[in-house]
Amino acid sequence: MGSKYKHVFAPINIRGIDFKNRITLAPPSPNLASDDGLVTREFVDWFRMFARGGVCTLYVGNCSIDITECKDEAFQLDLSNDRSILPMTRYADMCKQYGCHASFEINHNGENTAFETVGHAPFSSSPNISSSELTRAKKLGRDPIPAIEMTHEKIAETVEKYAKAAERMKRAGMDICLVHGGHGNLISQFTSPLYNHRKDEYGGSLENRARFAIEVCDAIRRRCGEDFVIEFRISADEIADEGMHFPETLELIGMLKDHIDIIHVSAGLHSDFNMKYYRNWCQNYLMDRCYNVHYARDVKKAYPDLLVNTVGSITSLDYAEEIIGNGWADFVAMCRPLMADPDMPRKYAENRPEDRRPCLRCDSCTKHLMIPKPIFCAVNPISGLTSQLTDGLVPKAPEKKKVAVIGGGPAGITAMQALCDRGHDVTLYEKTDRLGGNVIGAAVPPFKVDCQDYLEWLRRQPAKYNAKILMNTEATKEMLDKENYDAIIIACGSEPIIPKRIPGIDKPHVHWAPDAEEDKSKAGKKLAIIGAGAVGLEAAIEFMDLGKEVDVIEMATEEDATMKLYAGSGTSASEFMKIIKEKPIPVHYETRLVEIKDDCVVCENTKTGETVEYPCDTVLLAMGMVSRKDKAEELRHCAPETNVHIVGDARKVGTICTAVNEAFQAAIHI
Repeated sequence: MGSKYKHVFAPINIRGIDFKNRITLAPPSPNLASDDGLVTREFVDWFRMFARGGVCTLYVGNCSIDITECKDEAFQLDLSNDRSILPMTRYADMCKQYGCHASFEINHNGENTAFETVGHAPFSSSPNISSSELTRAKKLGRDPIPAIEMTHEKIAETVEKYAKAAERMKRAGMDICLVHGGHGNLISQFTSPLYNHRKDEYGGSLENRARFAIEVCDAIRRRCGEDFVIEFRISADEIADEGMHFPETLELIGMLKDHIDIIHVSAGLHSDFNMKYYRNWCQNYLMDRCYNVHYARDVKKAYPDLLVNTVGSITSLDYAEEIIGNGWADFVAMCRPLMADPDMPRKYAENRPEDRRPCLRCDSCTKHLMIPKPIFCAVNPISGLTSQLTDGLVPKAPEKKKVAVIGGGPAGITAMQALCDRGHDVTLYEKTDRLGGNVIGAAVPPFKVDCQDYLEWLRRQPAKYNAKILMNTEATKEMLDKENYDAIIIACGSEPIIPKRIPGIDKPHVHWAPDAEEDKSKAGKKLAIIGAGAVGLEAAIEFMDLGKEVDVIEMATEEDATMKLYAGSGTSASEFMKIIKEKPIPVHYETRLVEIKDDCVVCENTKTGETVEYPCDTVLLAMGMVSRKDKAEELRHCAPETNVHIVGDARKVGTICTAVNEAFQAAIHI
């Protein structure tokens, strides 16, 4: 019996090529190419999880048509030379094993290549100085370097570079390519008035600005033939005021449609304006799901015969089924949700969508890209071990052992899963009556839908595994010693920082912020929130939406607090800054809490020493977390010491990403 997801799993034939379903991997850059830009075995292993999971097409992001001229990632594929073909065949052949199509997103990033990367000024449609170049020049203490305006000869040469890159893909066994015409890369530096200030036949009118894009697609068709699919990625709206907006983009698509097979509809810009419009193509957890689908819907309405691919926080195949079923798009592209669960298509085809491991949209994966480091997922620990774990399977242990897991948060549940997969006898101790650990508080705000999904998924896992779960049971040394465990994973987590030295900290109207969010009766009408990290700002947003008056007190400078927010929350920090200004939420930086009174908090300006009072009837603490080190120390000698692992917040306060991945790696070595 087939699945109930009839639209998602409907095959389609394009140019005589069969696509088994409508799910494509939106193009990630995994940082696994070789130093000189070639496909490696680790690269193939990493993409195998998506092919095995059931998507129809695997795209690889930002593959350069010539890394000597356009390079903006440390480990970026280079398609400029025939030497790339043999390594590419390994990727293409792997995909064929699973009945899916291998492909690359071919790209030239134009003016956003740094001089220091390639040893010369970048090329673009016009001699612009990009905003990223202005920032880079200031950081390096040099004058900004303008782009070189491409001559007609250079344009013709670059068109052929795109075409030859696609031809090499075809020679390697691929039958589809994704031409990157969006996000402020070179092609859009021709199509968009934001970048293109030329006075010749490649500038001015939209017809002229479209010329380069059309020449690229036609050159690919000439070299690759009629049995090769061309997908074209576009920013439906660049969002920037001076940029290209949707009505004009619709006209552009009309000019492109006879030169391509699929239009891939995204939005926003890549690195320009210091990542200001990154959110429009890679959304954070504070933003709506299916964020850009309305653009694809309107493109499909305007051009019903053109195949449309849509992308942007489409977090499950339930959304995909609705989108395709409504006729808003023909394909759905997903990246981070498939990293979180590459087996999602298989799970839905087998009618078990509840088993999908939800994506948090936390962008831990992107942070790894910037280090640079091979990217892996916060909630899918196998994504970081794809070369070690064949077919994504946890290997059975050579000897069954009796293992205790202390704590029922994301680290503890992950450890429990992996230990059971290893074949061990597992007992998990949770001191409260609820599984989820600190994810419980994190999931309370109504806008934390991704976290809520993840919490529900975590809580469903114990029923699927043969582990003994002891609720309302705080593990003690005596308890563990009596059981004589062979190994222990200590995942007892962290607890809120509550500075006892502050007078009034123990008053009844003082609460840990997530506790008050969970039980709204604890919050009055006027709140002082102590701490401008993610926890404090989330509470401020929620209570302000409920009509409360809010003051946020932060001891650090605005610059330091923002940097810390970025370190903990990644790209979501920009969203917090945007919301703070829009609402607005009053945040008092360089302000230290001195005393809590019944009707106010007494603070000191750390810069001037001035004392200031903020009236309030409720104080919410969001000053960070501290590891439960005392508990970890109590238990770390309750089994042979080399078989005791302290993971997650119990070791060092971190994120769900650190908790999950540390716990998994500890478990697979027991």
